[in-house]
Amino acid sequence: MNAPTGKELEVLRAKAQQDHRDLRGRISRLSDDAIDLILRDARSHYAWTDKPIPDGLLEELYDITINGPTSMNTLPARFVFVKTPEGKERLAKSLKPQNVAKMMGAPVTAIIAHDMDFWQELPVLFPHEDRRHMFDGKPEYCADTAYRNGTMQGTYFMIGARALGLDVGAMSGFSNAIVDEEFFAGTSLKSNFLCNIGYADETALFQKLPRLPFDKVCSFA
Repeated sequence: MNAPTGKELEVLRAKAQQDHRDLRGRISRLSDDAIDLILRDARSHYAWTDKPIPDGLLEELYDITINGPTSMNTLPARFVFVKTPEGKERLAKSLKPQNVAKMMGAPVTAIIAHDMDFWQELPVLFPHEDRRHMFDGKPEYCADTAYRNGTMQGTYFMIGARALGLDVGAMSGFSNAIVDEEFFAGTSLKSNFLCNIGYADETALFQKLPRLPFDKVCSFA
């Protein structure tokens, strides 16, 4: 894919700048209710109703997720939506016993993974300069970039799900090696974490755990 140049690039840049000004003109910040929904009063969930999630809603969630920033627009995250009984049984092999019921009860469990060969997509994703040489033959740099940016995308994914009215419950109590063997054998994908998605059964909630205050963890320099 060729990057725009000359007048075409000038027009596109001007439009991008004006679009951002227009956005800020429409919305200066989210409402307190919106912030409560996605973060402040949001909860991690462990039990689920049987209300299904349409595939179209998962596609919308993906479209939101990919608009979050990543280094050089690398977009290394890959998502597997596990929703069939067969897929759930395969995934259950990797889980610690206390997490099996949480996963099996969720309408969908997303495997948040990253592609170690993400950099091969750079001609499409970062067309104005070929930066594949930065990653070719450098597995440690590829792994670091893929893990960091894939994790960021996983965060966008969870916040996006909450913004769409879904509930989420991220899980790390599983074997990445088993997931990778079961779902990604023979590929360049590596699993990061799991995220149950659905409409929560709030009766399983307990009180929200404490958070650390600003003065304990923040400083100025």
